[in-house]
Amino acid sequence: MKSGDEKKPEAKPAAEVSFYEKHRKIYVRDVQGWWTTWRWVFVWLTQIIFYLTPWLVWNDRQAVLFHLVERKFYLFGLVLWPQDVFYLAVLLIVSAYALFLFTAIAGRLFCGYACPQTVYSEIFMWIESRIEGDRSARMKLDKGPMTARKFRLKAIKHLLWVALSLWTGFTLVAYFTPMQELLAALPFGLSGWEMFWTLFYAGFCYMQAGFLREQVCKYMCPYARFQGVMFDPDTLVITYDPERGEPRGARKKDGDASALGDCVDCGLCVAVCPTGIDIRKGIQYECIGCGACIDACDPVMDKIGKPHGLIRYTTENALEKKFGASEVVSHILRPRILLYTVILVLICIATAWSLATRVPLMVDVIRDRSTLSREADDGSIENVYNLKFMNTTEQAQRYRITVDGLSGVHLAEERLLEVGSAENLEFTVVVRVPPESGKSGANTIYFNIQAESDEKIAVREKASFLMP
Repeated sequence: MKSGDEKKPEAKPAAEVSFYEKHRKIYVRDVQGWWTTWRWVFVWLTQIIFYLTPWLVWNDRQAVLFHLVERKFYLFGLVLWPQDVFYLAVLLIVSAYALFLFTAIAGRLFCGYACPQTVYSEIFMWIESRIEGDRSARMKLDKGPMTARKFRLKAIKHLLWVALSLWTGFTLVAYFTPMQELLAALPFGLSGWEMFWTLFYAGFCYMQAGFLREQVCKYMCPYARFQGVMFDPDTLVITYDPERGEPRGARKKDGDASALGDCVDCGLCVAVCPTGIDIRKGIQYECIGCGACIDACDPVMDKIGKPHGLIRYTTENALEKKFGASEVVSHILRPRILLYTVILVLICIATAWSLATRVPLMVDVIRDRSTLSREADDGSIENVYNLKFMNTTEQAQRYRITVDGLSGVHLAEERLLEVGSAENLEFTVVVRVPPESGKSGANTIYFNIQAESDEKIAVREKASFLMP
């Protein structure tokens, strides 16, 4: 080594970075409060609707039934056919705009209160806490050895979870197969597909609500990933106020707490969080906006004589600029929200008008291509047409068919066609015209179909009549 040269320090090996995070079971503490009450209101509301709807009867049939075999969707008094797929597209558009609107206003409201993952996780956790005890009791039970008591409690819990999951899967299938048929087929008469979807949905319900829980929200749900692009500084989100809460620290009896913020560092906001995050670290994509941390924090503020709202629903701008309630509301009603609202209202009004004025009759007219045109015994020219009728009412209807568009055009045989309730029917008609009535080639004619029972049920369909 030459003089003056310095020995270079040896490079340290790079630390190994792991992209795998070991799962840590979250033991959620029970909490009571305003937001928790509302969360359970939505649990009851959504489940009453889900479990009760297949039992409702309308016109001697199931009120809501998506009958895939018959290719009919029954929604109380409305009968939709595959040709009405337009309304499915409208429903998806309305759902998307509603999601954009609610998210822009107040973040993940759907996730925190109405998402099936949240709802069933709440129900499963309620069962778990009633059988195994509160948070500390569950933690102690899981850490302890397998005893007869532990086995009994775990077995009862999982039996109830499985029973609820199976009934949930069975109820879902009842939206696609009539409930009375399913009940009559129990226990071993279910078809292969009915059995598959019952067990498939039950299995996912049991797995996701019983075991995965917050992992679905954190890693599997795409909404958690792209919600950030729907937020802006005027979106209401659950926020911890660091200016008021820091520096945090526990209060001591007869101690001077003037240097401390309002946060006593009790950790309750973390213990009650269903996704296990610490809201004091700022806005995080794992937060589902359920409000449990608010319900845990407000009683602590009562005990130390501080006002509520250390953790609260507010906006970034309101927190930074110290907006009052009126200013927060004025910033919420921003152009983006008004645009979403106007578009959503217009789509709903247009859809309601379309359903209200919808003619409950569909007719397809197809000219018989095997015979272009032919001369009848009386010298007239005739074409043959296949007519497909779809009676979308729930009463049998008699339809009178007439044609016009050419001089002297008429049906070879006048007849009334009877179609049963919510049925389709296909039949053939022969249309004749005098040879001098039209030009050579294609001529336009119209089929007029009128229901005898209601003059509003009428359809006019265009067709081509070929002349030699």
